[in-house]
Amino acid sequence: MLVSLSVVLMVMDHRFKSLESVRNTLSLLVYPIQLIVEIPGTVTDWLDESLATRRKLQEEVDSLRTQQFMQQAQMQKFAALQAENIRLRELLDSSFEIGEKVLIAELMSVNLDPYKHQVVINKGELHNVYAGQPLVDADGVMGQIVHAGPYSSTAMLITDTSHAIPVQVNRNGLRTIALGSGTINRLELPYIPNSADIQPGDLLITSGLGGRFPQGYPVATVSAVQHDPGNAFASVVATPLAHLNRSREVLLIWPGHTTDINSVVSAPVEASAEKADTEAAPENGEAADNHSTAADTATATP
Repeated sequence: MLVSLSVVLMVMDHRFKSLESVRNTLSLLVYPIQLIVEIPGTVTDWLDESLATRRKLQEEVDSLRTQQFMQQAQMQKFAALQAENIRLRELLDSSFEIGEKVLIAELMSVNLDPYKHQVVINKGELHNVYAGQPLVDADGVMGQIVHAGPYSSTAMLITDTSHAIPVQVNRNGLRTIALGSGTINRLELPYIPNSADIQPGDLLITSGLGGRFPQGYPVATVSAVQHDPGNAFASVVATPLAHLNRSREVLLIWPGHTTDINSVVSAPVEASAEKADTEAAPENGEAADNHSTAADTATATP
């Protein structure tokens, strides 16, 4: 009986569209249920697509940031190379070799002692980091490693009162030593005769003397020169070029070793710092060694 009734209704609906309004009403009622059923799948697909797109964009941003950082670091030597070539092109057939072996590191912490300008980075002996290794950022020399642990290292900034770095005036090759003053934006240049040719605005670059810092990296610009007839030496102050209190990424340099910069650029920047070394801060005995290390650097004759 029910089957016969169903057949009759189907025939009537097919020929006379008598159930069209009922069908439309049911479709309208069922539509929200269909949407609710499809929501989990739609949301899942949207999330997967969004996460994949965000991951891809993040990788591209990291790669471009690394490439920019490396290129800025490599361009540091161009001004020094140009000035040196102008002075010596008639005497030399070669110029400085740029492209030392480098490694990108990130700052983990900063020493809060106002009398010590030191930072901790996330690279250590497992990355072949060694005490005395130069440290630069995209704008200039930052300092040198004073303690290397397995996973992290401590670096002394060039403004630390215990630090000294041999430099030369890029304009004329005048050699001297830049001493840390204990102020983050100030270096002092002692032992410069009153008659020396040095002016505010002169670029100071690493001289390479002592063999610790490679030659030609920018260090600071001369900010003030005062001549006192009562003293044999002028009072010269310089401003570091490196962003000592702002840089988050730094470059470790292996002087005398070259590397393929493209291989460094192709590797994405590490998303997180590695496990900190429990012995990142130097002990008292090591601090004394750091003072002697800086003194050794300063022994280069200007």
